[in-house]
Order: sequence, then C-alpha cells, then structure tokens
Amino acid sequence: MTDSDRIPQVLVVDDELNIRELVQVALKFHGCSVTTAATGRDALRQAEAARPDLIVLDVMLPDMDGFEVCRRLRTAGNEVPVIFLTARDTSSDTVTGLAIGGDDYVTKPFSVEALVARVRAVLRRASRSAPAGEGAGGPLRGGDVELDEDRWTVHRAGIPVELSPTEFRLLAYLMRHEGRVLTRAQLLENVWGWDYAGESQVVETYVSYLRRKLDPLGPPLIYTQRGVGYSFRPRHREQAGPGG
Repeated sequence: MTDSDRIPQVLVVDDELNIRELVQVALKFHGCSVTTAATGRDALRQAEAARPDLIVLDVMLPDMDGFEVCRRLRTAGNEVPVIFLTARDTSSDTVTGLAIGGDDYVTKPFSVEALVARVRAVLRRASRSAPAGEGAGGPLRGGDVELDEDRWTVHRAGIPVELSPTEFRLLAYLMRHEGRVLTRAQLLENVWGWDYAGESQVVETYVSYLRRKLDPLGPPLIYTQRGVGYSFRPRHREQAGPGG
C-alpha cells in the first residue's frame, strides 16, 4: 500500500465496536496492521506509544471529540495523517477538521471501499512526502519564496513561514508548475493522492490557508482561474483575479 515493503500501521478510533471491527477487517485485508481504540484518551496514548502511520478518527467520542484529539496530537508535534469519520456532513465540520491538521474526512454512513481508498491515498501521499534526505534537486524558488523540501522549510522575503504538511505539499506542487494553471482534479490527484475530483472544497480551503500565510508578506502569489483552477505567479502584478 506504500512505496516501501513495510506494513503500514493504522490506528482506528471509534466508540462503536461494529465499526471498529469492520474497518479493522477491511484494512487488514488490504495489507495494513491495525490497532483500535474506543476513546480519545486511549487514542492519544496509543498514538504516542505505537507511532502509527495513519489514524482513522471518529469525531464523536465519549470523552473528547476527534477534533480535540487531533489538536493535542499536533500541539505535541505529532504530524501523523488523520482521516476523520463524521456523521455531520456540514462544511463547518469539514473546514474545522482540515484547519486543525486533518488530512481527509469520510462521512457516515460510509462504504468500506471508499474508506479503504482514502486510506490508501493518504498512505501513498505520506510515503512520497516523508523527508528521506534523498534530495529533491535543491530548494524551489519563485519570486521571493524559497521552499526547501529536504529541510521542510519555507521562507518569503527571508521570513520563515510555518506551513502544515498539506499546505507545504500544495505550495511545492504549485511552485514546480509556476505560471501554469492547475485544475482542481490535478491538485487532488497529485497533492492529496485522490483518484477522483469530487472534493474541490478541500483544494479551495487549502489555497485560502496558503494565501493567509503568504500574502501578508508581499504581493499575491496564487491566482484563481475561474472555473478551472489555480496558478503560482510570483511576478504577476495585476490586481484582478487573486480571489478564491
């Protein structure tokens, strides 16, 4: 399921026993090693002790919600990919989950096949982007932005910019294709690893995050081609078009 031969370790967190067992069986069938937890506290304990490659995390837990679990992981410096399971199919929940560092979300009730596909995509993406010291051909530069994939750093006009792993991957992909309009489908496939293009809201959300962090330091960098996608144009000086 990843680019290496190592068996991926997945932690499944849900207070419903039938869901834990269903997901565990499905992921084991597809080559994962799976452990489970029924509470947020147990999830935090296992995440620290076992360092899984991915967590499938229910939002509604008996002691603390999945968002709080993710917040605590990120505060502790644990960047393990997280896929939220949520019974609340609202944009606010989606944005909340992504904003605190979640990588994806699946709405209940879900098909096992769809969840497995999301798990496979996130594991592929994490495997490709894990810092391995193998070199990416030097830092990427565009205008006054420098992105170093080996050191996992971004600077604009010499000022360090703190980005989440997903924000970093998105900016790197945009910078590699400077000046080219990239469709939402292309971004979903190459940044998120999804093989379908039905979740453009995720792309729009993360473009917005990048703009909030980069634009205060200089002129706009990421431009919207209405109905098509986005482009990274650091030398573009027109005022029209940067809106999302």
